[in-house]
Amino acid sequence: MPDRHDQVTDLPRHSAVDDAQGIAFGVTMAAMGMHILTHMGFVTGQTTGLAVLISAATGLPFAAVYFAVTLPFLGLAWRRMGARFAVKTLITTAALSGLVAVLPNWVELGRIEPVVAAVLFGLMFGIAALAAIRHGGSFGGLSVLWIELQDRTGFPAGHAQLLSDVVIFGLAALVMPVDMLAYSFLGAAVFSLFLAVNHRRDRYIAA
Repeated sequence: MPDRHDQVTDLPRHSAVDDAQGIAFGVTMAAMGMHILTHMGFVTGQTTGLAVLISAATGLPFAAVYFAVTLPFLGLAWRRMGARFAVKTLITTAALSGLVAVLPNWVELGRIEPVVAAVLFGLMFGIAALAAIRHGGSFGGLSVLWIELQDRTGFPAGHAQLLSDVVIFGLAALVMPVDMLAYSFLGAAVFSLFLAVNHRRDRYIAA
């Protein structure tokens, strides 16, 4: 792990093929995770959870809502993290939305024990997000907005992200049974724990 900014250039670099396969893997895992999420009727935090709520309230296709929700944050991502990151994020979210839309035609899910479904979603979405991050992209989301808020107001981005998730789960609690809400929370917790344990620069040195 580099100790100084000027040491970053010494790290091995990803090639275009590395990035393509990494993001493709992430998109596939995320799509499967979302397929399980929507099949089970769960909700989660962040942009995905917001898209689930909007889709349920409006009857619009989840995949289309998810892509539409991510679009407003691309401008912020461009300004804050550069064109490369924003373009990769656009490609990633567009590919994910497309795959989520067609995946039910290819993979038909049956009964899944809710606890198992929640854990599978958390693990799949966690490894998907990690793959996208490590290859210079993301699945879009509210986190860019919270970083901007932190810079402008000093309010911690982590706190804003937590509050937004509380609001999303609070809204879900108005329409979801308590057991489904608990399973949803389990999936979100597995996702967060996976990222907390694995998203560490000292365990991955490629740039």
